[in-house]
Amino acid sequence: MKLADLRKLAIRKQIRICFQLKNGMECVVNEKGVAQVPSLKAPPQFNLEDELAGALTFVMEPVVVAGTRNVPKPSTIGRVELAALAAAGGEAAPAHDEHEDE
Repeated sequence: MKLADLRKLAIRKQIRICFQLKNGMECVVNEKGVAQVPSLKAPPQFNLEDELAGALTFVMEPVVVAGTRNVPKPSTIGRVELAALAAAGGEAAPAHDEHEDE
């Protein structure tokens, strides 16, 4: 699972995906697919792809639209489950059948 996979999933599902870095900071991939480390104050001394490879748990937070009732709560998910969700995203697009155009 790569950072690009998380970005696509976050955009498709309109969620934020958070995971802890080895140095204690947190990375947030927002609903627009942008990966950010909010507490970062200087150029990073790490690679997000490498940090993602070591992450075991992730928090998925739904994006809340103003005025929405019954907002789902954030959920914690493991690496295997998140990888399965990310992989399923590419297969969810319908395939084009040649006979549909007839």
